[in-house]
Amino acid sequence: MEVSYENEGYDNDYQSKSKGSILTRKNNTMPVWGNERTMNLNTLILTNIQSSHYFKVNLYELKTYHEVIDEIYYKVQHLEPWEKGSRKTSGQTGMCGGVRGVGAGGIVSTAFCLLYKLFTLKLTRKQVTGLITHCDSPYIRALGFMYIRYTQPPGDLWDWYESFLDDEEEMDVRAGGGQTMTIGNILKSFLFKLEWYSTLFPRIPVPIQQQMEKKMSEKYPPVVEETPRRINIPERNFRDRDDHRNRGDLSDTARPRERNERRERSHRDYRDRDYERKSSNANSRERSPYVSRRDEYKKSSSRSPKYGSSKRRDRDDYKSRSKY
Repeated sequence: MEVSYENEGYDNDYQSKSKGSILTRKNNTMPVWGNERTMNLNTLILTNIQSSHYFKVNLYELKTYHEVIDEIYYKVQHLEPWEKGSRKTSGQTGMCGGVRGVGAGGIVSTAFCLLYKLFTLKLTRKQVTGLITHCDSPYIRALGFMYIRYTQPPGDLWDWYESFLDDEEEMDVRAGGGQTMTIGNILKSFLFKLEWYSTLFPRIPVPIQQQMEKKMSEKYPPVVEETPRRINIPERNFRDRDDHRNRGDLSDTARPRERNERRERSHRDYRDRDYERKSSNANSRERSPYVSRRDEYKKSSSRSPKYGSSKRRDRDDYKSRSKY
């Protein structure tokens, strides 16, 4: 007789959200996709985890699945692979200074140490389901989803994540705080973005990525903005309006008399206004205070018809007096 493992290994706090026969004895053993020794982690992160005092001393004493869960509940406060300010990449260039986790390391985070500790326990399917449905801390759930992203075949990721894409439980994922994300947004980032802060997830084959994008578009169809409907206005309203497209079609007799009178009045106003502007400009030139000064200067320097200019007249008088 086939034995069901649906309730084995769960506390009362666990709430299973799985569908179908995911917790049967046949598929209770979790496969490991990729490198079974490194958990597909970046080499630099894995080296720092294995050489850290926290992993070698503190986590070495934890032997059971529930002890690791309690440690996650008390110690994990963010989901970055490095502690804040511990990794210096400002003076490095190229591959050593990028976000690929290659270059000078730092203090590896508690979250990634516990993530690798979960990998060493060789979790079963019901244990992973207990992680992602845990109700005590969102960081326990997040590490469960990250464990799935690193260790499970890409073709199974959508089946694991689909029922949690609308989860609104929030957590702060940045070291030092400042970036709050929901579980649903974190899972969408895991599915469709290769980078997670300063490390990379295992690559997803292009055909599987396209299938997930198609399923995502079916689950969340794009919202199309409705164009406002055009109101059918009667033809007479268009004829009453002074539209430049209809001026040639309508004769002067068809237009209202008031409109013609208004146009003639406006033309007269413009004409009178132009006349007043011209006359005001002419008067302003005549009333200029500089006109009288200019005329006096012309008179003083003008040549007399009989004696010439005043300067020449004075010069001739001086010469005539000097002779005597």
